[in-house]
Amino acid sequence: MQSKARTVEQYLKELPPDRRQAIEAVRAVIKKSLDRDVEEGMSYGMIGYYIPHRVYPAGYHCDPKQPLPYAALASQKNHMAIYLCTLYGAQATGERELLEWFQKAWAKTGKKLDMGKSCIRFKKLEDLNLDLIGEAIRRMPSGAYIASYERILHKSLRSRAPAANKKSNQPASAKKASKKPVKASATKANVPRSATKNAAKRTRTQRSQ
Repeated sequence: MQSKARTVEQYLKELPPDRRQAIEAVRAVIKKSLDRDVEEGMSYGMIGYYIPHRVYPAGYHCDPKQPLPYAALASQKNHMAIYLCTLYGAQATGERELLEWFQKAWAKTGKKLDMGKSCIRFKKLEDLNLDLIGEAIRRMPSGAYIASYERILHKSLRSRAPAANKKSNQPASAKKASKKPVKASATKANVPRSATKNAAKRTRTQRSQ
C-alpha cells in the first residue's frame, strides 16, 4: 500500500497511533545501524533507505534516475513490513551466509519469522527482534552491499549472454531464413489460393487435350 506522503514525517502522521509507535521504534533501530552513505526519504510510497547518486552514480538499474534501494519500512493493509535488500541480495547471488545467520539467530529467539524474499512482516512490535534487525544491517554496510548488487547484475547478464550470443553468431542467411514462417506440408490450409486456382486450371487444360 503506497502512500502519497512527500516526507517521512507526513507518512508517520498518517498512520494510526499503534502502527506509528511500532514503525517509529523500528525506524530508530534502522537509522542507528546504517552507515553514513545510506540516506532516508520517501521511496516508492514507503519510508526508504537508499544509497544516493553521490555515492553510487549508476543508480537503480530498473530506473537509473532513482537511487539504489537498500531497505524500506512500510505500513501495509494487513501488516507492517521491513524490506531488507541485503538479505534478498544474499539469496540472489548464492552468498547465503548472511541469510542463514539471520534465520538461525532468529529461530533461537523463539519468535516466528514471517519472511518473504526481502521483507519481514509483522503485526505488532513484539513480533520482531530489533537487535537482530540492527545487526543484519550492520553486517552489510553500503560498500559491501554495492559489491553484492553488482554481482547480482553481472550474474543476470551472464545468464542471458549464451542465448544472445547464439542469435548474434548466426550467418546472415540463417537470420534471414529464421524470419520466414516455416511451411508445413502443402495442404489446402497453407497453400495460397492463387496457387490452388492455377493448379486446377492446368488440370482442366490437360483433360481437354
